[in-house]
Amino acid sequence: MTINKLAIIGGSGLYDVEDFKNRELLDLITPWGKPSDQVLKTNYNDKEVYFLPRHGRGHFISPSKINFRANIDALKQLGVTDIVSVSAVGSLKEDLPPGKFVIVDQFIDRTFAREKTFFDDEIVIHVSMAHPTSNGLMNACEAAIKKEKIEYQRNGTYIVMEGPQFSTLAESNLYRSWKADVIGMTNMPEAKLAREAEIRYASVSMVTDYDCWHPDHKNVDVQQVVKVLLGNAVKAKNMIKNLIENFENHIEPDDPTNNCLDVAIITAPEKRTKKTLEKLNTIAGRVLKK
Repeated sequence: MTINKLAIIGGSGLYDVEDFKNRELLDLITPWGKPSDQVLKTNYNDKEVYFLPRHGRGHFISPSKINFRANIDALKQLGVTDIVSVSAVGSLKEDLPPGKFVIVDQFIDRTFAREKTFFDDEIVIHVSMAHPTSNGLMNACEAAIKKEKIEYQRNGTYIVMEGPQFSTLAESNLYRSWKADVIGMTNMPEAKLAREAEIRYASVSMVTDYDCWHPDHKNVDVQQVVKVLLGNAVKAKNMIKNLIENFENHIEPDDPTNNCLDVAIITAPEKRTKKTLEKLNTIAGRVLKK
């Protein structure tokens, strides 16, 4: 029987959840290097939960320098089955003002300087990303948000830009013409890697500003963003506590993430060396050992 374990990956402004009193900080090593920071292991209301600050505690890792592969591998080592990303984003729509949450269901990946797969040596796989987020986990996020009476939108497209600079006005208007909802710098390749690791993934985006397309936000200011971040973080922490309580109630047994590697590997078995099999043991040992 699978034991479901939830991990929260916290973005800008969310580096800890102080209500997690039962605390153990774990130092983990992966074949891809070290994760962003120590992973917080906690037991909250008799449920084992993990928390990882994506940018490190104190926010010292730039979006392009995040070791996404190490982060996902470390969580997989701990038996994590479900990840909820909580991220700060800019809004590309008038009806998504600062302070509103968006439960993202689609991404447009515009990053170009990041390692985007675990399978870059000897073994080639192709997983489907048509529906990059878990419907059941999205339902759990929605219930947790509703309980806190947070203004939110269910479904939305997240443009993932490379950064660390904010958009030009031309870029911002281009993304608006694509009907995207929010823009950020961190959910890719995180969502792709979670899928390769067969970990269910959902993304809750917290709007901090309108991006530079809006006449009131012509120059996005970090101080202005931080002010909204602090308010969003309080709401996010309450949402997370609700999520811990309810996420298992929403797990869908036929979620395509659960066994997506069964139909993804294209490389012939004789081409797989022992070294590569060991490197991928945490991520894909379930199928590679067959």
